[in-house]
Amino acid sequence: MDNSRIIPEYQLFIHPLDLSELRKDIWCDDPIPAKLTVNKRKYDIDIAYRGSHIRDFRKKSYHISFKKPSSYRNVKEIHINAEYKDPSLLRNKLSLDFFNEIGCLSPKSQFVNIKLNGKNEGLYLELESVDENFLKDRQLPQGPIFYAVDGDANFSLMSDLDKDIKKSLKVGYDLKYGETQDELYLQNMIIKINTITKAEFENEIMKYINVDQYLRWLAGVIFTQNFDGFVHNYALYQNSETRLFEIIPWDYDATWGRDVNGKVMEEDYLRIEGFNTLTARILDVKIFRRQYKNLLKEIINNQYNVDYLKPKIQNLHDLIRPYVQKDPYKKDDIDLFDMEPEYILEFIEARAKYIKGNLDSLD
Repeated sequence: MDNSRIIPEYQLFIHPLDLSELRKDIWCDDPIPAKLTVNKRKYDIDIAYRGSHIRDFRKKSYHISFKKPSSYRNVKEIHINAEYKDPSLLRNKLSLDFFNEIGCLSPKSQFVNIKLNGKNEGLYLELESVDENFLKDRQLPQGPIFYAVDGDANFSLMSDLDKDIKKSLKVGYDLKYGETQDELYLQNMIIKINTITKAEFENEIMKYINVDQYLRWLAGVIFTQNFDGFVHNYALYQNSETRLFEIIPWDYDATWGRDVNGKVMEEDYLRIEGFNTLTARILDVKIFRRQYKNLLKEIINNQYNVDYLKPKIQNLHDLIRPYVQKDPYKKDDIDLFDMEPEYILEFIEARAKYIKGNLDSLD
């Protein structure tokens, strides 16, 4: 099979004046009009830069909203990530696929090649937006969705940013989908996490949080070693039938042994108990702690080992390599790119050993 035929090409056209406006202020969130052509089909879109620190990189990431027609593959918006600091370019996709395989809600993703006004911009990762269409695609009950946008999304009454009592329990979150009144459920949940007594916590927390799903998400963060994942890089969805909150991962490029700048992150950097107030309180309950320990062992045996992950990593590497060779921002780093699969596999082996060696701390 010729892998180079698998990745779709997205042709962007932005009027030079609009492109100049976009580049004038990289921190501006106001979109500009553009056109996107995929498989000869044309779309009128709005486009803007996305992300926080990643906007400073040479290779930009984008947020695209569809205007006419108003949807593309049944979605109204997509995120196009450059994965600029990840020398493998595959960590984000590998992570989000891994979350899905261990039973956690997770966005879909696919690699695409971008051309902007006829110029090759290289390989990108298209990420599904976590919104009402995300729920509809999975035949889930509609319900509010909140994005964790900064370190104050820590499930605490205290701010992670200024180390003081939060002025509002909405800080750290943006309401992505739902009504303003839904924010009351979010605030009530955070209050309950922090005020339920230890004696009542085991039974009471299950009225607010899908604990099994939370533990699966926690395991995913621990295995991929996303240090930021506890107070950032997630979305909250409240199932309107169960009224329980579920947590969804987002932006997982700083994983599998590298940090947000692509630097080495040793396999013991992140403890298996994790962080944030909700994690600490859940793992303070013996039955939940035992459930979590058994889940870690199960995942090591099934999904988190070299035998299981090696073909997935190699297939992704082989798929995108022809595009990396032509990527104007990445082609000079092809030797490092080619070493990354082995580096990731060594990290998996070392991380699994570290986690197995620390399971007794959960007794």
